[in-house]
Amino acid sequence: MTSSVIVGEDEEDQFTKPLGRLSVFFYGVGHMLNDITASCWFTYLLLFLTQIGLSPRDAAIVMLSGQVADGFATIFIGELIDRFGHFKIWHAAGSLLVAISFSSVFGGCLPCSILHNNSLMVETFSYSMFAAIFNIGWAATQVSHMAMVNCITLNSTSRVALTSSRNAFSMVANLGLYAIALVVFGVSKADTKENTEIQYRWIAYSCITVGCLFVVIFLMGTKEPRLRINLRETSRARIPWAYWFRKILYYQVAMVYLLTRLVLNVSQAYLAFFVIDDLQMAQSAKALIPAIIYICSFIVSVMLQEIPWNGKRLKAYYCAGGFIWIFCGVSVMLLPRGINSFMYAISVFIGIANALILVTAISMQSVLIGSELGGCAFVCGSLSFLDKMSCGLALYVLQSHQSGTSPQVDVNMEQSFYFSVTRYGLGLVPAVCSFIGVVVTYFMELDSTIRKPLCQPLLLE
Repeated sequence: MTSSVIVGEDEEDQFTKPLGRLSVFFYGVGHMLNDITASCWFTYLLLFLTQIGLSPRDAAIVMLSGQVADGFATIFIGELIDRFGHFKIWHAAGSLLVAISFSSVFGGCLPCSILHNNSLMVETFSYSMFAAIFNIGWAATQVSHMAMVNCITLNSTSRVALTSSRNAFSMVANLGLYAIALVVFGVSKADTKENTEIQYRWIAYSCITVGCLFVVIFLMGTKEPRLRINLRETSRARIPWAYWFRKILYYQVAMVYLLTRLVLNVSQAYLAFFVIDDLQMAQSAKALIPAIIYICSFIVSVMLQEIPWNGKRLKAYYCAGGFIWIFCGVSVMLLPRGINSFMYAISVFIGIANALILVTAISMQSVLIGSELGGCAFVCGSLSFLDKMSCGLALYVLQSHQSGTSPQVDVNMEQSFYFSVTRYGLGLVPAVCSFIGVVVTYFMELDSTIRKPLCQPLLLE
């Protein structure tokens, strides 16, 4: 009896040791396909759909259909993963569905060609259908990849390192998208609807190719988590949903994660509109400014991997990112067209703030889960459900008012600008969400224990 207990303790202690850097790297690249396609989705989908002739409201319907499908899929898939496990199988299946369906989102209206009907109703239905299929696959990949963090290790600092690595490669994926977009927009011109579709089709195919390469690296380099198998039965038993609903921390983390995703997704969706329509910058700016944001986010994400984490530091870094975003939001709201070059400086601070709030918000999920691994996929799925539904509704409401006019406001008697929907989406909404997120974070009670830091050797198998 004594020996079995000792073995169990040794096994559990094995999973509290810090992970090696190579393990962190292989995990980090596993979300690249999702990240690069999601970046294209939030940055260019609304712009693409309006450029090919859909009304702002129809474009919003397409976006909302994808977000709703994603939201419900995360709950369903999270429950299945908690019951049956097999994270890598779910990840591979979701990635395959993403790769197949994403090209159809930006690849033109397939039902229109089959039915020989190019009406706006058929186009809206076609794009909505493929958007929903794409997001179901995206949800399977996201939930399985995010839940794996908690089953790979119990070390809190290594969990943050895994999240930071994932976020760093998310920035790489976004930079890859904007590099591809910069080349495509520079080589070809979107003077007709057909040429516009060709532009975005090349972007979509390139994103899929790059993303799939990293999925293969992830699947080959990452082992199926053994933590569920090796830990005591009480730690890996499936936890009912009601257990989480009784915890105040669950609602606090859910609120912070929801607000963080609203900040990132809404601002990303309206960045290109704001740069081109409100500030009237060059076409290349709709790729250059996002690139600056993601370069800064990448640098910060890499730096965050080297910090020994505890609850107080998670709260402090999240609040720092939130305050930076409030500053950026106010700056966007007040930035006149005549000094649009200041947008490059603002984008640096946006990139820093994005990394701080995203890494810490996702890491708060790991603090919430702790060693209760039987419900890790449900927690990730339920929080993602709130994220997708709220982002979809927010974008639908904003985009539905996109065609409306706004009152003109004079600034310095010479320059003028409009309080447009794009300013609200890029400035006001992120600033307000960041403020609320900081307030909620301040009242959180997180574990303050410092685990062992991430260190060599490269692999601790």
